[in-house]
Amino acid sequence: MLRSVEKEKVKTASVAPKSQPGHTPEKITNVICTKSENEEPPSKSILVKRIEEEPPSNQATGRYRFFWNVPDSSWKDWKWQFRNRITSLEQLVKLIPLSIEEQAQIYAVSQRYPLSITPYYLSLINPDDPDDPIRKQAVPCIHEISMSSIGLEDPLAEKEDSVVPGLVHRYPDRALMVLTDICPMLCRHCTRKREWRHGAWTRTDAEIESMLDYLRRNTDIRDVILSGGDPLTLSTSHLEYIISKIREIKHIEIIRIGTRFPVVLPQRIDAELCNMLSRYGPIWLNTHFNHPNEVTPEAAAACDRLLRAGVPVNNQTVLLRGINDSVETQTRLCQSLLKAKVRPYYLFQCDEVQGTEHLRTSVETGIKIIEGMRGFTSGLAVPNFVVDLVQGGGKVPLQPNYVLSMNNDELIVKNYEGKVFRYRNPNSQNRAVAAPPVSGVVESLLADADLPVKVKGEADADRIIIRS
Repeated sequence: MLRSVEKEKVKTASVAPKSQPGHTPEKITNVICTKSENEEPPSKSILVKRIEEEPPSNQATGRYRFFWNVPDSSWKDWKWQFRNRITSLEQLVKLIPLSIEEQAQIYAVSQRYPLSITPYYLSLINPDDPDDPIRKQAVPCIHEISMSSIGLEDPLAEKEDSVVPGLVHRYPDRALMVLTDICPMLCRHCTRKREWRHGAWTRTDAEIESMLDYLRRNTDIRDVILSGGDPLTLSTSHLEYIISKIREIKHIEIIRIGTRFPVVLPQRIDAELCNMLSRYGPIWLNTHFNHPNEVTPEAAAACDRLLRAGVPVNNQTVLLRGINDSVETQTRLCQSLLKAKVRPYYLFQCDEVQGTEHLRTSVETGIKIIEGMRGFTSGLAVPNFVVDLVQGGGKVPLQPNYVLSMNNDELIVKNYEGKVFRYRNPNSQNRAVAAPPVSGVVESLLADADLPVKVKGEADADRIIIRS
């Protein structure tokens, strides 16, 4: 049995602003994988070293503005990306222009809600735009603490539905395994934001076995979702151990993985991971693109690698104020996903989580977005708008109301253009009165077609021959 990593706490800084709370690259490295002699040591960050050597040119964009001296071999290595995450104000201020006031606000927020941004994801930010949609998802905002009295710490009541530590069993045939609280990036709208203050941990061997034992004993469960944190922060070998044990349980048909790695660190979706996943299908992967700027060539290539390994990819977008709360943005996002062969699955109303109120929109906004997309783009590009109810009420789909009235005889419906139509309702009583005998209809059709009619015995004899 593979050794799992024991829970470890990350010390909170007490001096501002150089030391920040959160997950340090050095500690996270031990959780991710066992270091080899040839592995790059997580010493002084290349990010900081670069600033000391030469300031970035304002003409450069993306990776080459922020990380011009990082070689491809490092940039494409997901472990390098993870070790060099931006986790402090000291690092961030050397990469993105921040006023003194913004620095003070980010520091104050990070005392409660840490920051963590991968170099790849930070390279997608336009540092000259304070309203950049990527920046808003990654960089702390003062409203996270100024509005923190609104909302709930655990709005979905996952603790109440946890049958053993880490295993949430809410729906009859599905169970959710929370394997870690570690993520490559701390999304500012995270549903499990409550876990950020508890340090970096992964489930122990004993906890994993307890979850597996519950799954073995409950034969109604046919679908298991691996979640976190992000389960892909685990090493591929550790993840394979867990998946292989789940796959041994005969009544479990489907394994799903919930991860944002294809979006924030697509380098993680490498050949080793894809080859491993291909051995344990059916596995489905749900990811989390929120804006068309995230659907980069690197992200699309990561999704393509998963698909070629036999892992279908669905997307679950969260509706976020000032980021993707328009018909135009959602349409561009979903069309970009389809081009990347990713199915737009859900558009989630942002959960009622403490520290996220500034990012939440009205429910009507989501309904109007779906109404604005329906009929104007492919149905494949229109996700289901869903509200995940508080107190463990579960997911409820909400759609525009196209039915104006309905009775036993007809419906009055409105189409995507707003035009009104009558639609005959073929209820069972009408069919019983109006329908002629089936045998008479068939005989009439056969006679008109001048086709030979076999008696019942001959037809049955032919059917027996075909089946044999």
